[in-house]
This record gives sequence, C-alpha cells and structure tokens, in this order.
Amino acid sequence: MKDFTHLDEQHRPTMVDVNEKKISLRTAVAQSIVVLPDEVLRKFSEGDIQGKKGSVFQTAIIAGIMGAKKTGELIPLCHPLGLENCSISIQLQNENELRIECLASITAKTGVEMEALTGASIAALTVYDMCKALSHDIVIKETKLLQKTGGKNDFSRA
Repeated sequence: MKDFTHLDEQHRPTMVDVNEKKISLRTAVAQSIVVLPDEVLRKFSEGDIQGKKGSVFQTAIIAGIMGAKKTGELIPLCHPLGLENCSISIQLQNENELRIECLASITAKTGVEMEALTGASIAALTVYDMCKALSHDIVIKETKLLQKTGGKNDFSRA
C-alpha cells in the first residue's frame, strides 16, 4: 500500500531519508502548456517574441533553468541537488499554445521530477510576466510530469 513519503509515523513532515538508496542516473521530463491570446500571438517574429526586456523565449529558458536549480530552496523537504544537466525547449503548437518542456538529470540517490516540474513552471511564469502587458488572458493551463527514469520505478506518460 502506498503512503505519503514526507510524513513520519506520527504524521509530522519529514525529509525522505535517501541514505540507503543506490546512486543511479536519474532523469525527468516535465511540460507546461501556456495558452496565448491573439494580442500576444500577433507579436511573434520568427518563432519568438521580442519585448522591451529582450527575447521572451530566451529569458524564459534561462529563468526555467535557474528555477530548476533552486527547487530545493523553493519546495519544502525537497533535497538540494546539484543538477548535472537541465534544458528547456519552447515550441508553438496548436496555433495558440506554447509547449514548454524541461529535462533535468543527475547521477544521485534521489530523482529530479520536482526540478523538471519547477523548471517548466518557472519558464511558463516568465512567459506570462514578459507578455502580461499585452494581455492578462494568458493561461498556464497544464503542468505535468511526462517521464522519469532511474530509481525504483521508471514512468512514462507516452
């Protein structure tokens, strides 16, 4: 029977003890979907939006990577990790949706799902921040884990 991993026997918050886990390559891929209204889409030029603060996508990529690296500081009880790889891709799909994907990896005793989810989320929030002057109808509609490898169980939404 599965149970919450961040609660002890007395139901108090606790960090997961990874001392006995084996070191392995851990990877995770997460995505966020951002729906852009027409006012924002009209500003696209050659696959990116150029704003007063610069390239929206390039800024979101940097922010997403920075966010993934700070996951242990942002989410209580997450292990602080020194990511060995993190990348963000942003693609326009379905005419008005951005698909932001974050891949994170490390060779360690614990996984990087939260880092991938945080990276995708922060990149999506950065797109919102940089485009909100054009419209507040931007919607971050979905953030989810697509796959993870390493540890006890692999997972793929395929």
